[in-house]
Amino acid sequence: MSRLPAATAEVRRALRQALPDAGPGPVLVACSGGADSLALAAAATAVCDDVHAVVVDHGLQAGSGEVAERARAQLAGLGVAARVRAVVVGTGPDGPEGEARRVRYAALREASDALGGVPVLLGHTLDDQAETVLLGLGRGAGARSLAGMRPWDPPWCRPLLGVRRATTRQACVEAGLQPWDDPHNDDPRYTRVRLRHEVLPLLEDVLAGGVASALARTAAQLADDDAALTALAEEVRRAAEDDDGGLAAPVVGKEPAAVRRRVLRAWLAARGVRGWDEAQLRAVDALVARWRGQGPPSLPGGLEVIRTRGRLMVRSARTGK
Repeated sequence: MSRLPAATAEVRRALRQALPDAGPGPVLVACSGGADSLALAAAATAVCDDVHAVVVDHGLQAGSGEVAERARAQLAGLGVAARVRAVVVGTGPDGPEGEARRVRYAALREASDALGGVPVLLGHTLDDQAETVLLGLGRGAGARSLAGMRPWDPPWCRPLLGVRRATTRQACVEAGLQPWDDPHNDDPRYTRVRLRHEVLPLLEDVLAGGVASALARTAAQLADDDAALTALAEEVRRAAEDDDGGLAAPVVGKEPAAVRRRVLRAWLAARGVRGWDEAQLRAVDALVARWRGQGPPSLPGGLEVIRTRGRLMVRSARTGK
């Protein structure tokens, strides 16, 4: 029996290690036609019994339909039941890149639901994870953001977060696949592209290599820490929240800041508050940790948080209800 080529074996091994979290049964591969997702699809045909795929056509480039069809044809050649899903990318607060991501994930979730809620395999690699951590650092994000992408965040499964981008490209060579090179991946107008082609190579040079792997390890360590703190915060929130949606300030206030602010984030989200910034969150935190009778912090959507009789409540700033 001939030995598997090294890159092919590494991608398959990564997928096998990830699948126990996702559970047995069919899987759905999100395939762009690029090297990462094609290599993942090829590995899935060897590791999984029932493989489906969706190629999302964003329609943002001339000839995108032909690119999507070529990807579908290569998937069919692997024995994967694949279809092309065209989406419309509109305008949104996060720009075209963020809006494209939103509609892509919506299409993939819909395809997963149509198959009974199967795991969706995404081809993000170690290099993608390193770029995500650097983006978080540059934005002054907290541990949750610096933890990067989660390997298993139902229905999303990212088996290749420990695999380098060069390995997926080599796996495609070994499988005789011809990946598509998205010109957007070389467009310096995108921050992530400049990180990939300018910042990370410079860091690798200055720090004598290993930076991408170190960033990915940092993300994994922070993900473990964040999971533990989030679980503790959820216990505190359940103990502090009453049936009317109020939050007992003394219960939350005695916790460390890392737990306290996670409690408040979850509580605000449950009350329908969206889009607050760090300064607003800290102002809400001061109602429980540094209470001096201060006024209610303002929040997006014309809302505010008040403290009354030891309870926090979200209300309309205009009507007071």
